[in-house]
Amino acid sequence: MGTSKTLAEIMMDWRTLAVIALVTIGWRTYVSIDGTIALWESVCSGVVLMIFGWGIFGYLYAMSKRDTSWLISNKLAQGLAISTGVLNLYVLIYYGMRWPRLMAGMEAYVEAYMPSDYLLRSLRYAMLVLAYCGIIWATGHLKKMHDNYMLITEDMPETRRKGAAETMFRVITDERTVIVILGVVFLWRAVISLDGQIELWESMCSGIALSMLGWVLFGYISSLAVRTTRPSVAKIYQGFAFAIFSVDIYVLVYYGMRWYTLLQLYPATEAAIAPMAYVFRDIRYFVLAIFFCVTIVFSKYLEKASGECEYLTKKEA
Repeated sequence: MGTSKTLAEIMMDWRTLAVIALVTIGWRTYVSIDGTIALWESVCSGVVLMIFGWGIFGYLYAMSKRDTSWLISNKLAQGLAISTGVLNLYVLIYYGMRWPRLMAGMEAYVEAYMPSDYLLRSLRYAMLVLAYCGIIWATGHLKKMHDNYMLITEDMPETRRKGAAETMFRVITDERTVIVILGVVFLWRAVISLDGQIELWESMCSGIALSMLGWVLFGYISSLAVRTTRPSVAKIYQGFAFAIFSVDIYVLVYYGMRWYTLLQLYPATEAAIAPMAYVFRDIRYFVLAIFFCVTIVFSKYLEKASGECEYLTKKEA
């Protein structure tokens, strides 16, 4: 039997992921040497990120359709695929907004109010790459469980009585709760955008709420990694938790930049420099909210997989 690895297996190797992270740091350091990010540099960064993201999405979607002896792994692959797809959509919107501004030369006016803007943009880019790397790491371990393990019983024993905290999280992860969250987010952004601009206090409320949601999810999924009994399953959770952690850092850096700019630049002045920017910011905010909401629903399947992992056995060759 040959020992050659497929492209997917090479990509999911931790050494490949380390090289990707180092190349990202090297590339963004190079493009930032002159203190600005040119259009062609932004296009190269964005196109690579899009190819990377949609490639991961395609692989996960194909995995979710394959037969397996551990059925919950299909749901896990599907959840990871949807999360990746939403993140990909955010990247498309971000670069669809950034490139026209670079072509029109409008970005320089806003960046003048934000010292070291290029460094913080590079940090945000690195966080997106690391988020994808975390998903790839989780995918690699999910593939091993998907292909090599089976559930020995479908009759799960009665679980212990859940505490108040677990009961509360079960309510939060209910699909109806997620719909309410998305409805509130949509209404909130619609209301604050009625005047065609977003004030500092409105941006702060939006950012703090989004950040709190992200860090709570990171904490919960990290706790699942600690509670599960099988190391391979724990690594799936660790990879996805790292992806959420990277997105959370991205959100913190983005709003740190945004609030500083709003302190230096009146919203009306910014609106004159970049008309209709608030609409795209609303869409990006809504997409990030969808990403976290997808994660909320996905966590239910992670919880179920955590309970089943005690009853998994390796398939016979």
